[in-house]
Amino acid sequence: MNLHHLYGFILLLLNLNVFGQSQEDKIYNAVDSFTANPSVEALQNLRSIETDFWKSAKPKTKEELLAIVILNCNKAYYENQFGQTLDAIKSYEKAWMIYQKNKLKNYDITEFCLKPLGNLYTILGDYKNAENTIKQYYFIANEEKNEKQKIAAILNLSNVYQNSGKVQEAIEIIEKTLRSEKITSSQKGLLLNNLGANYLLRNINEDFTEAENAFLKAIPLLKKDKALSENLYNTYINLYRIKLNFNLKDATLYFAKAQAIFETLPQQEPRKKAQFYLEKAFLLLKQNSLEEAQNELTTVYKTLLPNYQSQKNILPNESSLYAETVLLDALDLQAELYLSQNEPKNALKSYTLSFYIEELFQSLLIYEDSKIITQIRNRNRTEKCLDIYKSLFDSEKKQSYIEDAFKLAEKTKSIVLKDHLKNVELLSREEKLILQQMQNWNTIILKEQQKQDLADISKINEAIQKQNKLMLLLKSNEEKNNKKNQTSFDLQKLYAKLDKDDAVLYEYFMGYKAIHLFVVQNNKIQLKSICIGHICSEPIIRFISFFDNPENIVSNVGNYQKTAFFTHKKLLLPAKLDSKNLIIIPDGLLNFLPFEALITKESKTTNFTKMHYLLDKFDIAYNNSAELYLNANTLSSGKRNILGLFPVFGKTNYELPFSKNELQSLKHNFDGQFFENENATFLNFKNNVTGKSIIHLSTHASSGDFEIPASIKFYDQEILFSELYNLQLNSDLVVLSACETGIGKLYKGEGAMSIARGFQFAGAQNLLFSLWNVNDYTTSVFMDYFYKDLKHNSSFANAAANAKRKFLKDENIPNAKKSPYYWSAFVYYGTLEKPETQTNYILYIISFLGLIGLFLGFNHYRNGKSSRNSQKREL
Repeated sequence: MNLHHLYGFILLLLNLNVFGQSQEDKIYNAVDSFTANPSVEALQNLRSIETDFWKSAKPKTKEELLAIVILNCNKAYYENQFGQTLDAIKSYEKAWMIYQKNKLKNYDITEFCLKPLGNLYTILGDYKNAENTIKQYYFIANEEKNEKQKIAAILNLSNVYQNSGKVQEAIEIIEKTLRSEKITSSQKGLLLNNLGANYLLRNINEDFTEAENAFLKAIPLLKKDKALSENLYNTYINLYRIKLNFNLKDATLYFAKAQAIFETLPQQEPRKKAQFYLEKAFLLLKQNSLEEAQNELTTVYKTLLPNYQSQKNILPNESSLYAETVLLDALDLQAELYLSQNEPKNALKSYTLSFYIEELFQSLLIYEDSKIITQIRNRNRTEKCLDIYKSLFDSEKKQSYIEDAFKLAEKTKSIVLKDHLKNVELLSREEKLILQQMQNWNTIILKEQQKQDLADISKINEAIQKQNKLMLLLKSNEEKNNKKNQTSFDLQKLYAKLDKDDAVLYEYFMGYKAIHLFVVQNNKIQLKSICIGHICSEPIIRFISFFDNPENIVSNVGNYQKTAFFTHKKLLLPAKLDSKNLIIIPDGLLNFLPFEALITKESKTTNFTKMHYLLDKFDIAYNNSAELYLNANTLSSGKRNILGLFPVFGKTNYELPFSKNELQSLKHNFDGQFFENENATFLNFKNNVTGKSIIHLSTHASSGDFEIPASIKFYDQEILFSELYNLQLNSDLVVLSACETGIGKLYKGEGAMSIARGFQFAGAQNLLFSLWNVNDYTTSVFMDYFYKDLKHNSSFANAAANAKRKFLKDENIPNAKKSPYYWSAFVYYGTLEKPETQTNYILYIISFLGLIGLFLGFNHYRNGKSSRNSQKREL
């Protein structure tokens, strides 16, 4: 064999050894090589290996696919270690999607994928995804009788509940586990530590005894296992937090113990290091060591932002920021530090960067629940900014500070609803179908959970799995399309619209420490602080409680008048205005308050007709936000076409006999399509809703509670509010003639998770709905007045106000039934626009044609006369 042939033979052997590897071996070799020397640069090699694998046209075996799953899990672990949290989540999601889709086995997917993925979702604030993921691996652990994984799932699930505001649920599952499960001393220590953290958040009357006792019990148990050093560190940090506001000396001692443990821990990922520096900065700020606190915050930025360079203004560049809670908390603390140094403008700059990070978080979330919960952080930060803007205005008298404050408060108003309505038009048909399917599976989960102890856990788990697959598919689509519809708020446009509508706008912001009110009128905004502390809510709660049942007002008329008058004063509502219309943007508990029933002037009368209501002064329209009021669609022109559903529920416990009166009133005043009794089904509603200008539902509804969602009854089934989301409505008005259609689980800023919200999500911009249980008879009378007024081309707001006024003057209604309980239940949300009907245009056309006819006739007469005269002269 000559040298040339020998060289070729050696190359062939090399090719067989390297390039002749199976795809599976190639992937595992790459993973082994990477884990032996992990680095940020080496991650790119793993990504290249995976890209090449998917480019190959060869069919993929299950063994090869499992290798790709393992590659992604390893990649995700180190991406998280290197501070690349979002990349880590994507890698774990990809691994889980491949594992599920191909029904792979022989890999501990719980330990190496689902557990870390659930924890990262929690860190990101994606609580719905975290909960779903953890419940999936709890189900797997339970099926396999893996007690260790079950306890881990319970701990992680309690973390999700803790972070998403479900503190009591977190406490209950931990206490139940401590009572009923066979656990090791280490597991007991972990559970006690977690229980203490939840007791700390529950914070009943500033008594932290339960929390402190739980932490102290956990310490000796955690000390027994060196592998739990990080958990012991967290316990000392929690004890330090308890003492921070009461005993700074004890707090400092606990922090020192935590620091001693932290320094012995093995190599920590960047976010955990940054979290420690942040805790230290917070303690130093409490100790008024401002310069040292700033140094620690600078270290946080350097740890989390590789390109950060300490500069004169300290704050990092917006372009370097990403979705990271520790970074978010650091910027919030930076703002507090600036305020301590009397630098309010720099504090606002720092908060602006925090708001930017919150927007990044929002863009990553799919589920409505997670999006709403993240707004709580925004609310607290917004309240602090409002105080700063007000103090700057007081000192500098610049109107721009009040305008900026208004725009900021407006951003917290129904942000999830607004984003949905903006972006829904950008979604593809496929994305809308995925969302609809996700919602269907969510409904199955909710309805099965309502069965409580009788719930089929396997059915819930199957639904969660299906929902999760769809969620991952939707996320991958969103990443490809990267669609976002951003619009800025135009104050000049708002001023012009209010002027055109002859309206004044009152927008409330119900904060933790105070209630703020923005009054927008005459091309100007005023900002007023109403009250401070817990006394803010007391008169509001007292007033709302009068509407718990019909007897509360009637049995104590004098007290009602006093409370209604006091609440009117506290909310700084006008007794008189030049404008005809008042637009109210409520907030928090104010969402449940019927403003029309407030008293503007006290009297000793017990005659409800003669009392001085805010209703007498203005036509009132409510809205979720000024932006929704400003950007509302124009009402359709043409003949009114109504879809009415009247289940009536005859000869049952749910019978609504006076619902028939509403039906007759509607038929008398308008043409439409009406479904009665057994024909008033959800299917008939869905199939006939398109193209209707007014939708009227006369039925039963429920506000639900903390566990059970709000729902509405059709003849054949009960529908959850979230099931309405998939409808695509373009109607001018939705009338919900049923109980509690505006009531549901309340989130400050976002509003109530009510039946009304379900219709708003579906596209309804103008709604008439109820705030409590309504009376069948008085509702039918109110609706009759409403539609009669509407027939004469009144605006929706004016028709609703007039219906209440006529109800009060109706001599056939006894005084007791004229209590505000009966007439103020229904509130109108929407535009003040007066609809134009086809009749008007026909009248204009007929008049115009008539004028033309007269003109032509006159012209003909004149020409004829002229012609005859000319003939006469010729003769």
